Amino acid sequence: MVHWTAEEKQLITSVWSKINVEECGAEALARLLIVYPWTQRFFASFGNLSSPTAIIGNPKVRSHGRKVLTSFGEAIKNLDNIKGTYAKLSELHCEKLHVDPENFRLLGDILIIVLASHFARDFTPACQFAWQKLVSVVAHALARKYH
Repeated sequence: MVHWTAEEKQLITSVWSKINVEECGAEALARLLIVYPWTQRFFASFGNLSSPTAIIGNPKVRSHGRKVLTSFGEAIKNLDNIKGTYAKLSELHCEKLHVDPENFRLLGDILIIVLASHFARDFTPACQFAWQKLVSVVAHALARKYH
């Protein structure tokens, strides 16, 4: 189990309360697909992913980005049981979707960039540390069924 300090919890929830899930989720997933184009193979059913403009404007990318970031909200509500919170998603991504678990880490790193760009003043080094810890724990929980 991961130990969260009161300060880490406060920093995470403070930024989370300001996040536009639809906007930041769409931006994070779009950036993942643009910066790491090999991740696009897991989204073949999304239609046109042929250029950054196509990816950013793709409604399926926007929708799935919102869905992904919404799941982070579940992690934040369940900081003391993130592995349990993501058990079914881990199984889905491992056994049915066959997603490379490294992609979870990449998406977490992209999310940190998106949050830093949207909340520069609030995203202090201590806040970044707390969020980096969170995305790392989430990535590990999602990769759990792979081990």
